[in-house]
Amino acid sequence: MDIYFQDVGFTYQKGTPFESKAIYDIDLSIKDGSFTSIVGHTGSGKSTVLQHLNALKKPTEGTVTIGGRVITNASDNKGLKSLRKKVGIVFQFPEAQLFEETVGKDIAFGPKNFGSTEEEGLLKARELLPLVGLDETFMDRSPFDLSGGQMRRVAIAGVLALEPEVLVLDEPTAGLDPQGRKEIMTMFYDLYKNKGLTIILVTHQMDDVAAYSDHMIVLEKGTVMKEGHPKEIFKEADWLASMQLGVPSTVKFARELEKKFDWTFDSLPLTTDELAEQIINRLPSNGGGSL
Repeated sequence: MDIYFQDVGFTYQKGTPFESKAIYDIDLSIKDGSFTSIVGHTGSGKSTVLQHLNALKKPTEGTVTIGGRVITNASDNKGLKSLRKKVGIVFQFPEAQLFEETVGKDIAFGPKNFGSTEEEGLLKARELLPLVGLDETFMDRSPFDLSGGQMRRVAIAGVLALEPEVLVLDEPTAGLDPQGRKEIMTMFYDLYKNKGLTIILVTHQMDDVAAYSDHMIVLEKGTVMKEGHPKEIFKEADWLASMQLGVPSTVKFARELEKKFDWTFDSLPLTTDELAEQIINRLPSNGGGSL
């Protein structure tokens, strides 16, 4: 399911003395089956764009097209519920939204809200637990007796229970240690590859953008500044710095190697595996240059 923004703007409290334009002239495209990252420093408009991705907000100006549905400021709110089933959003610290007495019931809540029976919802919960790294023994446990990481996985399962075509992730690794961050992002990438989900990642973690994304959108002061493949955008480290954004640690290390050894990499390495492969190819035993 493709998503397009055309000339999209949004103003909070429009028509009042307190009106504030959050985004303007937004043109972007997110293709079905892509893993897209949206980046930008605080205040760039990421959160407002995110809330347009499943019509939590309607544009003040322009149009948002989600699949075959065109949303404008005049769109009827009553017709948007089915759209929110297709585009699931995992908000920051989703574990704060848990409320049921058992894990199974919490995951089943969404399907029940869309017409499933409790039995169908619980069956869906049982099927989803392994996908988020938990087993069936969690079904009857209280979500509030779990660790923070486990609670987050339950909350994610609750979003997946609606069987969305698009999964929007708002800083999904916030508050996690490096190992927890890696586990969560690996889980999302497996869902992307094995379930055919379109993933939209809103993040400050440039290493995650480099490791998982095939499309990148840079926001600044409420509008899109660049859109393209991460490999192309991360080449412009000085420009990103002017946007108060960094580059992945692998890119930073590659640039240091280029300066120290007067190298030019064949292509910008975004992951440690890509960097290691290019370094190995430069070793004398492999016919490369000297260190």
